[in-house]
Amino acid sequence: MFSPDGRLYQVEYASKIVSQGTMGVACKYADGILFGADKKISSRLLLPDSIEKIFPIDDHIVAVSAGLVGDARRLVGIARQKAQENRQYYEESIHVENLVKEVSNLKQIFTQYGGMRPFGVSFIIGGIDNTGKRLFETEPSGALAEYHAIAIGKNKNKAMEYFEKEWKDNLSRDAAAKLLLKALELGLDEKEKLDHKRLQFMYIDSARKYTSLSADEIKGFFANKKE
Repeated sequence: MFSPDGRLYQVEYASKIVSQGTMGVACKYADGILFGADKKISSRLLLPDSIEKIFPIDDHIVAVSAGLVGDARRLVGIARQKAQENRQYYEESIHVENLVKEVSNLKQIFTQYGGMRPFGVSFIIGGIDNTGKRLFETEPSGALAEYHAIAIGKNKNKAMEYFEKEWKDNLSRDAAAKLLLKALELGLDEKEKLDHKRLQFMYIDSARKYTSLSADEIKGFFANKKE
């Protein structure tokens, strides 16, 4: 139901939980797209690798989530199924934009019918296909938009302001990593510090194949971020 002033409170509540999630970021660079995420580690007994923030969808498509992880996993499963069906039916990989619209359409349906609640998750979905490097954000409302660089989650606005000033065409992957690390720092609380042990990075390059950065590579980027 719409409120008298034209608002959908359930959708706004879903967006609220997204804004409380740890930050996810992504940007295009010269040869591909780099994705990064900060994992919330609530206990020293928790294994960081067990927390999912970045999800491969297909060889050439990756998603980053902010919000409810359970909702994210459900939508990622559906997206992976759509990607595999496209390969089976058409013998080619799915276009990034088509997959994003499938996910966004499903999100929108869950804002409209009784007995359903909106998905409490936003995604960054990016990849490389025949149309080039594509990078999108999908919101709980089903809205989508395409970007060169994007942040979701806690303190998103601070990171987006930073991207507006600092992102450039044809960044190297190393320069893109430094850019994302600084953005992730902006997503932290005032007294909180960024820890390389809870970071996750993945990229897709012109080979159209996702690759995860190792813990040592992330540590190297982290050590050199101020240079």
